[in-house]
Amino acid sequence: MHIGEVESSILSLATDFHVNGNMPYYVYILYSKVTDKYYIGYSENVELRLIKHNLGATPSTRSGRPWIISYKEECKDKTSAIIREREIKDKKSRKYIEWLLGSGG
Repeated sequence: MHIGEVESSILSLATDFHVNGNMPYYVYILYSKVTDKYYIGYSENVELRLIKHNLGATPSTRSGRPWIISYKEECKDKTSAIIREREIKDKKSRKYIEWLLGSGG
């Protein structure tokens, strides 16, 4: 089996476990030791999203693999998660992100 087929199979299995519904959304921060950078995103299922990032499904995070979840904040819905993600990104501050990580939000 080719490595691309293995990644595709893993992604397919992970997606099968994802249940749509009225689940809360989360804002998350990933960290890459390789690049010493953070990535901020939002998702209904952070663990599945992490798998996708680590399989290279997101071009902007491909070079930082492997990523780890450093922070997760629950939001009541998708709109709230998008707004909160934008608040964090608009700070453009590693210091703020590290404060969030240290304070638990």
